[in-house]
Amino acid sequence: MTSMLEKAFSEASKLPDIEQDALARWVLAEIESDRKWDALFAESEDSLRVLALEALSEEEQGKTTKLDPDKL
Repeated sequence: MTSMLEKAFSEASKLPDIEQDALARWVLAEIESDRKWDALFAESEDSLRVLALEALSEEEQGKTTKLDPDKL
């Protein structure tokens, strides 16, 4: 465990139990969310690679148009 995380846990341990539990739920939810996103990106890596190659090919063939930042 890093010293920064140790410090955070040390400070969190001074909070009332209800706030500690809320913080714990939030941290665990964030970790789970990160794991889900990592899994989704890993699963879609091949699809994203294909789409990127198609986009580069279309750009080389002049089939794309520049984005107008004022219309974003």
